[in-house]
Amino acid sequence: MQKGFVVLYKNKPAVIKESVADKIIIELQDGEKKVRNKDVEILSKFPVTNLKALLNATISEPDFSDVFEFFENEEPTFDEIVELVWGKYLPEQIWKIWQTVSDSVYFETSIPTAPIKIRNQSEIDELKSKQEEKANHEEKYIKFIDVLKKQLKKTEDDFNSTLLLKEFPSFLQEIESFALGKMEKSKVLSDAKVKQTPENAHDVLIKLGYWNIEKNPYPARYGCSVNDSKEKIIPPDFNKPFLDLTSLTAYAIDNRGSTDPDDAVCYDGKYLWIHVANPAETVTCDSTSDLSARKRGVTLYIPDGTARMLGSDAVKYYALGLTEQCYALSFRLELNDNFEIENTEIMRTKITVKRMTYDEAEAKKDSKELKPLFDIANSLFERRIKNGAVSIQMPEVYIRVMDKTVCITPSAILSSQAMIREMMLIAGEAGATFAFKNRIPFQYVSQEQPTLPNDLPEGLAGEYKKRKSMKSRTVSTTPSKHAALGISMYAQVTSPLRRYGDLVSHQQLLKFIDGESLIPKDDFLHRIALGDQATRQAILATRSSKLHWTLVYMQQNPNITYEAIVLENTVNYTHIIIPELAFEYNIKLKSKKMLNEKLNVRTESVNIPFQNVVLKEV
Repeated sequence: MQKGFVVLYKNKPAVIKESVADKIIIELQDGEKKVRNKDVEILSKFPVTNLKALLNATISEPDFSDVFEFFENEEPTFDEIVELVWGKYLPEQIWKIWQTVSDSVYFETSIPTAPIKIRNQSEIDELKSKQEEKANHEEKYIKFIDVLKKQLKKTEDDFNSTLLLKEFPSFLQEIESFALGKMEKSKVLSDAKVKQTPENAHDVLIKLGYWNIEKNPYPARYGCSVNDSKEKIIPPDFNKPFLDLTSLTAYAIDNRGSTDPDDAVCYDGKYLWIHVANPAETVTCDSTSDLSARKRGVTLYIPDGTARMLGSDAVKYYALGLTEQCYALSFRLELNDNFEIENTEIMRTKITVKRMTYDEAEAKKDSKELKPLFDIANSLFERRIKNGAVSIQMPEVYIRVMDKTVCITPSAILSSQAMIREMMLIAGEAGATFAFKNRIPFQYVSQEQPTLPNDLPEGLAGEYKKRKSMKSRTVSTTPSKHAALGISMYAQVTSPLRRYGDLVSHQQLLKFIDGESLIPKDDFLHRIALGDQATRQAILATRSSKLHWTLVYMQQNPNITYEAIVLENTVNYTHIIIPELAFEYNIKLKSKKMLNEKLNVRTESVNIPFQNVVLKEV
């Protein structure tokens, strides 16, 4: 290859400047580059002076009509087409000639030295149609961006988004995909000079009327499905040995309206029984339903719906209390006089279950059936407190959405809920100690000891301080103290229908009970790590969804005056909580308030896309 030859490098024009051994130096639009001979395709051996002359050359409009007759049923070379159509030409014109031929609808080209296919009429017509469609699309897109820019400059009162919604739905869908986290970038926002963030995309979609304020993008944005798992679950045959406990009544106590009860409790005078749904019987390791559950991490509970980690079949086959008699994986605990676990046995059982709501259990807490459970729970709580457990009681609410209307109801603090909580915690402690003693690779949950301030204030301000002092939890296959719970080692084992860590722990326990090979520690850790990663995304989606619907409620009810309580004073703001909404906010006050002091606030403005609100004291 000689100096001045015109070549193609990655389909771009270049001029050879110099040959060096087995390489050449070429001039490209973005500078010189040393490449191998085989990296380029020769376009012309007639030398040119420089690349600029090549790029600035012009050619006459070609007439390709003679090509079809002359080369009928043939595949001519590039040089043959050039000679027929252009005849004589200047060396500097060769790049523009190649561009014209390769861009033409009449020819199918690859490289200058390869034969060129001449397209037939139907192929030409199809290609012309596509090019016309592309040109129309580009013209429409330019018009859309122009209209969008003009609309976004207007105030909301002057908005007229009818044209955008009617004529350009496909371009708005691109913004929507970005707002939902399905795309990393938005060309539309970029071309409209709008900063590319999901919040800005959300804001644009609301302003244009493509979304209403109720649209909840957060499950999609965090990669969470809002639908139940559709994976089929093999029906259980319950042919493994089980202990028949149907002569005892176990109580499945849950929220009103709960559709997937997965635990029940019973005390027979000697043993405390915690019975747990047992989907691991047929949701086995690496089955399609197991892989789906691992990807979800947990059942997603958000105000606008529930997306089950395991599908409806799992509830039908394994939930406790949907039929009077059920099969369960049961934790039989023998407690000593200090309400410490003396012995734990884990086994398959057949049980009789009676369902109750928390309110119903509260009303019967002094009955002969339930009083022993409440008494045991109180003693278990006292033991945990002595062991350093930190009890935090902040306001909680139940948020539900009906026909785009948000209802927020403060959650009552019931002793029946506390009783069930203690039962679940002691089951977790029992599962952890059982696994540790039997050297079973298992999922342990731990938390470091919080550092509580010495001058802990009373009331909600004190509860807030305690919550701020909490350390992050750790999920591992190595047991460690859960200091916040006051438990030496702890595992979550009571919700396998809705938590993947519980499910995989049940799979491991069943393998141990049946004498099968256990899931190796490293493999087990990998499984729970994936499940925990998905769980964290679901937690973020849940948290953002609850905040979203709280802000929608505040926007739907702008004239409500809320009673707030001061939780913390800082140099720049006062941190308050509105108990009836369980909503916390940093507000600037004209005068400093005392901790736990009450004040009245009202909504001044709400920004749904950015999850911001402005409150003012009244």
